[in-house]
Amino acid sequence: MEGVLKTHASGSRKTAIARAFLAPGKGVFLVNGKTPEEYFRRPTLVDMVKQPLTLTGTLGQLDIKVQVEGGGVSGQAGAVRHAVSRALIEHNPEFHSVLKKAGLLTRDPREKERKKYGLKRARKASQYRKR
Repeated sequence: MEGVLKTHASGSRKTAIARAFLAPGKGVFLVNGKTPEEYFRRPTLVDMVKQPLTLTGTLGQLDIKVQVEGGGVSGQAGAVRHAVSRALIEHNPEFHSVLKKAGLLTRDPREKERKKYGLKRARKASQYRKR
């Protein structure tokens, strides 16, 4: 990861925050010191994390190191995808139109809704009986 043109960006999803560092290299991809397959385990989440690289055709060309914290596994995968997408644009601005069209640059605004008093969860109420 000791490349000359090192770029970095951050991304978030729910309560997870990821910082991605890119450098030209052999294609090493590490998430918290592990490969995406080791860290996320689910193939859908691994594909989700690698989506920006496959869209831009840079899979295996850049060394990527990501630090992610907070949230759950799915939120962390979304945060990593967002951070990698932003870092790719810092690295090469020509990728902007491809990533924007795929919707990878927009932060997903959905958050967990708070629990309301008198209810069991955010919207679940106890069963209503008329008679």
